[in-house]
Amino acid sequence: MKIAIVCYPTFGGSGVVATELGLELARRGHEIHFITYSQPVRLALLNPNVHYHEVNVPEYPLFHFQPYELALSSKLVDMVKLYKIELLHVHYAIPHAYAGYMAKQMLKDEGINLPMITTLHGTDITLVGNHPFYKTAVTFSINKSDYVTSVSQSLKDDTLKLFKIKNEIQVIPNFIELDKNTIDPSISCRRSVMATEKERIITHISNFRKVKRIPDVIKVFYKIQKHISAKLMMVGDGPEKEKAEHLCQELGIQDKVIFFGNSNEIDKILSYTDLFLLPSETESFGLAALEAMAWGVPVISSNSGGLAEVNLAGISGYLSNVGKTKEMAENALKILKDDAVLAEFKKNALSVAKQFDIKNILPLYEDLYQKAINKYS
Repeated sequence: MKIAIVCYPTFGGSGVVATELGLELARRGHEIHFITYSQPVRLALLNPNVHYHEVNVPEYPLFHFQPYELALSSKLVDMVKLYKIELLHVHYAIPHAYAGYMAKQMLKDEGINLPMITTLHGTDITLVGNHPFYKTAVTFSINKSDYVTSVSQSLKDDTLKLFKIKNEIQVIPNFIELDKNTIDPSISCRRSVMATEKERIITHISNFRKVKRIPDVIKVFYKIQKHISAKLMMVGDGPEKEKAEHLCQELGIQDKVIFFGNSNEIDKILSYTDLFLLPSETESFGLAALEAMAWGVPVISSNSGGLAEVNLAGISGYLSNVGKTKEMAENALKILKDDAVLAEFKKNALSVAKQFDIKNILPLYEDLYQKAINKYS
């Protein structure tokens, strides 16, 4: 199949999922065309089946905000005709499904029927998409897609609750590539760089926005380190990072917390991590938690959104209501205090993660792609 993928090319979960999906499809022999405004951060172009087409948005004084949707839809039309693309898979309802629909209509006028699949990731529904300024367009875009998927049952439920959706929504969860979880000992960082042998390593990875409840991460760790020797790895960057650094200083734990910023060494950090913290206000899925579990790292998380579908309570970790930092810390200590208990949770975390291996999830997309193509054949 010749497939065009439209996504945000950033560190965010939707961009990562879309990129990894495309790369695995390419390895299976499909021809993949990424169409976006810059090269996705995890995109490797060393596969002859992988192509990247940049969307350029000319700047004109007339436009206060440059019309990205217009440029994207035009680029889609050009690439579909040039490369005989058979299917369009857009990640995020807006602006991608909206631009995709416009491209479909332009192509239809030229006798080309292009099936479009829209994958909903979370923010496009629960935050941005539900804003009164966008809600009508989001509803229209979802209903005009040929097929719609969501990354969790929780997100599907939210979508049906917030919008008047006529389309069926199929849940296809996010995934990880377990085969990639190997570290070359000759180049990997040493555990001693982060902590001593007696210290537990606790990690948080996010975009450091308010929804991630970064102060809660610090508060949970503060309670943990009162009882056991531990270090906290804070990976990522965003508006809440500076406040978090100040909070660590106020609590007197700045020497026990390492702020990495955005890092390309996440796998190395997770390979040495004993516990992952994700106390978010909401998560449509919880990809960061899954990536940690794929390294055998148990998770302490909130029970919001799709997290309960990923982090199984009492098995791969524990879940608490949002803001319950005392309970989160107590649950963390249940895991961390005893080596045997920690080993059991690590084993369970990896076992649960294996259910989300890309080899199990990719066939669901391939079946849907074929169904979409057959719709117009």
